[in-house]
Amino acid sequence: MQVRDVLPRDAIPSVDSPRFGTDYFGEDGDDVVAVEHDDRARAYPLRILSYHEVVNVAEEDLAVTWCPICGSAVVYEATVDGRALTFGVSGKLADDGLVLYDRETESEWHQPTGECLDGPFAGERLRALPASVLPYGRFREAYPDGEVLQPERGRGEPGGPAAAYDMDPYEAYFDREAFGLHGMRGMGEPRSWDREDLGPKAVVLGLELGGEAVAYPRERVAEAGGLVTDTVGGRRITVVLADGELHAFATPEVDLSLADGSLRGDGTTWDPATGESADGRRLDRLPGRRLFAFAWQDAHGRGTFYTSQTD
Repeated sequence: MQVRDVLPRDAIPSVDSPRFGTDYFGEDGDDVVAVEHDDRARAYPLRILSYHEVVNVAEEDLAVTWCPICGSAVVYEATVDGRALTFGVSGKLADDGLVLYDRETESEWHQPTGECLDGPFAGERLRALPASVLPYGRFREAYPDGEVLQPERGRGEPGGPAAAYDMDPYEAYFDREAFGLHGMRGMGEPRSWDREDLGPKAVVLGLELGGEAVAYPRERVAEAGGLVTDTVGGRRITVVLADGELHAFATPEVDLSLADGSLRGDGTTWDPATGESADGRRLDRLPGRRLFAFAWQDAHGRGTFYTSQTD
């Protein structure tokens, strides 16, 4: 793993005292990281996360993290070995992945995997928590009483938060062929990609269960009709594509099918984005990692992507 310094520590400021409300300055089509925790639903817009990369939510013992270069959205439990941690942006990249540091021990953590690379916690891994990526409009529909992270920048300034959190530079990176730090900033040598079946910035949902790691590319789930049933680490799981994003649920006793935008099974319908059924039950959302294929392959190798039996 190649680790390099790119920016000074905390040049990208974390959000350490987050404020929440019901208003959002962006648009319904903007993606958010949706977190259901402690009987509360909250949305963390990627527009805000792209400029802060980590939100420390001490009251819920979690850190919401986002690496724009890797397209990597992961929510982590913020306690390790009984010690509560707060995270900042180290200014380093490891294989083009964001490196966080904790302010309590100055250990450094690889955001896409949660692995501690250096410091007193070296060798430990942060515990990923269930979360999803949704368009904001879909979040608001699913969680009418849900809260939204409020902006740190742009308040009282010309153009307001919409100008302060301009996504054009990030959208340009997402659209271009080049990837990694060179693709984002033009720094360093361009990276090559060694496969034709997936693009380096193909969106995947990575699962690590029972010692097994499998990533589900969005395009392959779409080709399967929007729904894949599989077994990972001995657990029966369902991966579903809804509103352009991937969701993974544990489904040990429910056979599901997808029709007209709803999951059907066990005598009812289920919301594919939330896992909630029409009769009030809930599927168990799994702690997946939404990221680009190159970042998953860097961490887990080229043979860990889902392929159907007919491929």
